[in-house]
Amino acid sequence: MEPQRAGGVDAVMLPQSPNLRITAETPIARGTGTLTRVTYERRSQDGHWKRLRREIYDNGDSAVALPYDGWRGTVLLARQSRIPPFLSDGRETMLEACAGKLDGEAPEVRIRKELEEELGFRIATVERLFSLFMSPAGFQERITFFLCDYTPQDRVSAGGGLAAEGEDITVVEMPLEEAWRMVAAGEIADAKTVILIQQLMLRRGGEG
Repeated sequence: MEPQRAGGVDAVMLPQSPNLRITAETPIARGTGTLTRVTYERRSQDGHWKRLRREIYDNGDSAVALPYDGWRGTVLLARQSRIPPFLSDGRETMLEACAGKLDGEAPEVRIRKELEEELGFRIATVERLFSLFMSPAGFQERITFFLCDYTPQDRVSAGGGLAAEGEDITVVEMPLEEAWRMVAAGEIADAKTVILIQQLMLRRGGEG
């Protein structure tokens, strides 16, 4: 009998490979995303199969961008509250690059909308870098990374995000070197933001 999704009426083929086969997916909770218990079998290096179980959270793919003004040497970031860091170490806000869920749109389209909603800047062109799984052991989310140029003339609003979505964002403009110092000091602790700041610093080093 072919494996089926737990609780499903119709038989559904689950992902298989010579060394990995999914035997069941059982939804645990649904909200903004879906928490699923995945049962699978994995062939070990000695050739034996092991049966394992993991809980996987899927809240959709997303995109992130860091605007950079090369003439003034500044970047645009968003400061907002995040509950997980607060629960972890009491950090009330996080300083992050602009980001958002794709919600079925292409990453380039979605991130330009987020730049205008969160930061108040209308950016015509973004440069796609790469897509990464940020926590592949337990999260299905894949993030597409962008850099983009901006000038003060690109500002069309105060930004701040969408109140209907509970966003209350403070737009922060600072020198790239200051952002890099904050990374080293642990004051910027969001992984996707650190990656983009590092990319800009590497480019600045190459230009120098």
